[in-house]
Order: sequence, then C-alpha cells, then structure tokens
Amino acid sequence: MSGRILITGATGSMGAAAVEALASQGTSVLMACRNLKKADVVRKDILTRFPDADLEIRQLDLASLESVRRFAQDLEPGRVSALFHNAGVISKGYSLTCDGFENTVSVNYLGPWLLTRLLLPKLPEHARMVFMVSLTCRFASLKPGMLQPTPKDFTQLGTYASAKRALLSFSLELSRRYSGLQVHLADPGVVASDMIDLGHWYDPLADRFFKPLCKKPLDGVRPALRALATTQTESRFFVGKGDKPIPHRYVTPLQDARLWEETEQLLIQ
Repeated sequence: MSGRILITGATGSMGAAAVEALASQGTSVLMACRNLKKADVVRKDILTRFPDADLEIRQLDLASLESVRRFAQDLEPGRVSALFHNAGVISKGYSLTCDGFENTVSVNYLGPWLLTRLLLPKLPEHARMVFMVSLTCRFASLKPGMLQPTPKDFTQLGTYASAKRALLSFSLELSRRYSGLQVHLADPGVVASDMIDLGHWYDPLADRFFKPLCKKPLDGVRPALRALATTQTESRFFVGKGDKPIPHRYVTPLQDARLWEETEQLLIQ
C-alpha cells in the first residue's frame, strides 16, 4: 500500500494505535484531529519508537460543518490515497452542535458524510475507504427522522447505533455510485477505550471488571488495518480475524439511496 492515509480521530485509543501500526510499516499518515495539542503528544510519542515516521497533523472537528469544509478545501489534490473513518463518539447526553444537529449523529455520520463527499474530487479514482462501524448496527434500522433526533428520541447507545447504521448505509451507497472506489467496513468489537465510559455511576465498576475483558485498542483496530491493506476490490466486512461479504441484513439499496438524498438536502448547499 502506497500513499498517505488520512485517519480521522487519530488521537483516540484505536486511532493512535492505527497511526502507530502504519508508521511501523513506513506508511505516511495524515492525522485529522480535533485537539491539536493532544495530536502533537501522540505524534511525538510514536516518533520516539519510529523516528523516521511521516506523520502530518491537521485540525478537523467533525461536529462542525465549517471545520469539515475548511479541512477539505485546504487539502491539496492527491495528498492522500486512502481514508479511514475512525472517529466516533457516544455522547453522554443530548446536545446540539453549532450547526443545530445532535452531536452523536454529527460526529459519527454527518461530518464523515460531508468530508467524504468534499474530498472525492481530490482523491485517486481507485482510492480506498474504510468505515469503522459497530456491532450495535444490527440493533438499529434506517428510518425517517433518524438524522435529527429530538431529546425524547435520544438514548446514548440507541442514537450511537443509529448513527453508525447510517454510516454503514452511506458506505454501501457510496460504493454503488462510485464503482472505482474500494470501500470496506470494519467492526472492532468491544474495545477498552474511553468511548465506553458512559458517565454512569457504575463506570468505575466497569473499569475494574468489564474493561479487562475487552479488546485492547490495537486488537480492535486490526480489522480496519487489514481492510486498508487488502487487494480485494468488492466491498467486504472485516471483523475478528477474517472478512466476509457484507451481511445481507445491511443490503438495503432503496433505503440507502433515500438516506443519501435526505443527507444531501441537509448538508449540500
């Protein structure tokens, strides 16, 4: 695999693990991060082990459509050859972004959707895209109004699952509309990261008894790393130690097309 890999959320547990794994292989990485100071700490830490690593940092806040548009505008054509949609969040409560969208939906779906659409003209025709989805997708469905939940609709895991299901839908519709792209999905499983700290009284108990049973960040990101390296051109679902065709329950072309159009009306002006 050659060319620079763009990784969103590169300072998170799995994002940082992915950056280091790619750096160890000599792959150039563009770290797209909300917090530049935190990104610099991660970068310097990796450079202590791989001093020749080519790691570039640029600011990107997926909760801000202005930030997404600015990032895409400033990125030079041909700068990257692959995009790893790794960033994600499980909001502790209902909140709106500066654009008026629910935060979980914005970071996990709307921001990545807009970023991808804006970057397409600047990517190679056969660019590779890997979308980090979630096992929670199987418990969510595509339905009207899912992109703009109300406070009454919001639940931590339910809204997160819906946003990830929307991202999965987008990835499949993207591969249909842009047949030259190599689009793959990766499911990390349950990983011991800050994302599973839900802000509840039992979080300390989870830290002690549950997190030790979860995957380490590097293990969680391995499916995505294999997806970035694969030579397969048809969309595949990478999970565990293998990969498989996209599960039939997620193949919903008519719903995917409707969601694409609904999202386009919200974001493309």
